[in-house]
Parts: sequence; structure tokens; C-alpha cells
Amino acid sequence: MVGLPARGKSFISQKIVRYLSWLSIKAKSFNVGNYRRRTEEHPSADFFDMHNSDGLKKRQQAAAAAVEDMMKWFSEEDGVVAILDATNTTEERRDWLLKLCRENFIEPMFLESWCNDDKIIMKNIMDVKTTSPDYVGCDPDASAKDFIKRIEKYKQVYEPLTVEKNGDLTFVKLINVSEQVIINKIETYLESRIVYYVMNLHIRPRCIYLSRHGESAYNLEGKIGGDADLSERGYKYAQRLPQLVKEAVGDNDVSLTVWTSTLKRTQQTAQFLPYHNHKLQWKALDELDAGACDGLTYEEIEKQFPQDFKERDEDKYEYRYRGGESYRDVVIRLEPIIMELERQENILIITHQAVLRCIYAYFMNVPQEESPWMSIPLHTLIKLEPRAYSTLVQRIKADIPAVSTYKEKGTSQLGEKLDGFNSSKNLITGAPLSQ
Repeated sequence: MVGLPARGKSFISQKIVRYLSWLSIKAKSFNVGNYRRRTEEHPSADFFDMHNSDGLKKRQQAAAAAVEDMMKWFSEEDGVVAILDATNTTEERRDWLLKLCRENFIEPMFLESWCNDDKIIMKNIMDVKTTSPDYVGCDPDASAKDFIKRIEKYKQVYEPLTVEKNGDLTFVKLINVSEQVIINKIETYLESRIVYYVMNLHIRPRCIYLSRHGESAYNLEGKIGGDADLSERGYKYAQRLPQLVKEAVGDNDVSLTVWTSTLKRTQQTAQFLPYHNHKLQWKALDELDAGACDGLTYEEIEKQFPQDFKERDEDKYEYRYRGGESYRDVVIRLEPIIMELERQENILIITHQAVLRCIYAYFMNVPQEESPWMSIPLHTLIKLEPRAYSTLVQRIKADIPAVSTYKEKGTSQLGEKLDGFNSSKNLITGAPLSQ
């Protein structure tokens, strides 16, 4: 990474790691600030002055420690993409990194976030003063003033990337996030994937709202797949959903776009939402295809396909239903959805359990092998608010009963375990019992 503070570098770094990890590409971010905080937890702006020899020494040591760990990660853990999250604002620092990478047969790509839009910068400063570990427990206003001074210190030595001076390097330069993108010497498939992804990013404040469809007739019967209508309680959830969304949005005047799958139960769930001119159907949001098991209960699957039932429990992410899909297949078809999600602002997605698990795993950086076992209950609206250092999560439950469709590993019964026992198939759920 390259760029002044408050240019969204950490945000972009974390997004790239989540995206690549979600695609099962081993990626990790090494934040130099975290290494520096081992010796200097809450430095003032003067610590970052180029004439502060002690500060300069500690910052160089932090960078060296981060790079050393990065190299170990490549060699000992077979890492594929590492991100050195730091300012790296000088030619000298970048030359050092370039030489080190080439000596270790690692091909570097520089990603610079350059910005002169005061609105974006101030938004980032406001975000940093409340979320950065450097300012934990500090007065927010004093933190903002100090951070602005820190930026001025970095400006004194900042040498941006240019095609004229750095034409021999592989780099991407994002100008005001996505206003303009300069691409230079992108040569590999993986580099091009990362470039395409960051070109779709924006850092404006927004929220993603997730909901499963209301309870369906198949849910009541314990069957998977199909294209069933909503149950009576599912219909009540559809009627209640506009109020839940209103509560989640609050007093903000927010324009929402609603995305559903092509299946009836999601469209029926969205029918009372007022955003009539902003509703889109996506085939990619359809539920995981259960193939030969479509329309069966888990008890029937266990009886008819015992080996398949066992194999799916052993590796649920990779297991593909006969004639159907695996969770990995769902992730692949969801990639265009993720790209479009990153381009958009406030979105409400009404879709299905497996699909929501994959989308939730992307935003929350959940390991792929764990994502198929996450609890995503019916009749619950999930609000995700992406931030620079994390994603805030809020679950808003509708006071409308619904069956549990969660299947624990090793059983064909539905319902989550409570105190070691399997709950009834007709367990009324709101939030996951595991939380």
C-alpha cells in the first residue's frame, strides 16, 4: 500500500484480504502500525516528524518486523498474497521493499490511494478518530486535530507514484477512491483480479441489510430446496419487514435497493416493501441447488443417500449434491453479486440460508470451512455497517415465530443444540442460540 494517512489504505487492505480469502486464495495483511504500537501505543503527531530521529528509528523497526513476518508467512505457510499496510510514501522505502521482494522471488504490486477530496479525507479522519487503536480512550476532537497534524508531517516527505518516474513498476493508483484509476504494468491474472476488485470499491458510509425469506411451506415440512410459497407466519413476516427496515435505517433519509432471488418465497417476502422502482431479481441469489435431494427432508436424505449424507457433514463447504451444487459453487456464482455490492450504497438482500451464509462470511471474514455451519435464522433482519477496521453487526428480530431450519453436524434433526440436546424441529427461533 502507498498513501498518506486517512486515505482508506487499511480499509482497502482488509477488503482485499476478505475478498481473496472468500475465494479461497490465501491472503493476509501486515499492518505496520500494529507493530509500531508494540513500543509506541499512543504517539503524538511529532512522533511522525521526519526530523524526530527516535520516532523514525522506531517506525523503521516496525516496518522491518512486519516485512520479516510477511516473508516467514510466504515461506512457512505458503502464503499467496500479502499486503504490507503502511504509508510507504517515499521512493527510498519503496526501493527497499522492491529489492527485498525480488531477492525472495516475490513479485510486488504497489497500490496507492491518492486523494485531494476534502469530504472523503474528513470522513476518514472522523472514522479513524473513533476506531483507530492509536486513539482508544482519547478525546475525539483532540484526536482529530492530532491526526490532521500527523498527515501534515507525512506530506513533507510524500513522493506519489507517477508513470513518468515509476513506469517500470507494477502499480495501481486510485484517485479519490474510484474517480480515476491509473494502471501500470499489470501482468498476471491474480493482479488483474485485484485491480478489478479495487476499481469497484468505494468508502462512502453505507449499510447492507440481509434477510432470509419468510418461513415457507417447505420449512414447515422440513424439506430443502423447492420453490414453495410462504407459510401463514412467513406472510406475517413479509408484512412486518417494512417496519423492521425502518427501525434499522432510523431517522436517516436512506434510499434502498432491494435484491431478491428468482424464487417465489423471496419475492413474496419483499412484496410489501415500498421501494417498488428499486427491486431487482438475481438468479445468482437462488438457493444452493440440492440436485437429487431437492424436496427431501434430511431424514429422507440420510436414508436414501447415507454415504452422501456422511460426506456432506465431513466437508460441507466442498461437498456437491448429486446433480446440484456445493457451497464453493455458490461462492463462485456470487462473485458478480459481491462486485456489484461493493459498487452500490445501501442494499437490502432477501435470499436464502446458504446464500446468506456465503455473503455474511465475505463481510465478516469467516473462514470458508466454518461458513456452512453459521446460524442464519428466519424472521431476522441483519444490518452490516462496513468500517475501516471492522464491520458492525446488528440483528433485529421480528416477534413472529418460525421453525428452525438449522441442522447440526451428525444429525438429520432440525434445531440447534441447547445444553447438549437437540431442540425440537418446531423450535421458535429469533437469534442464533449459539450467540
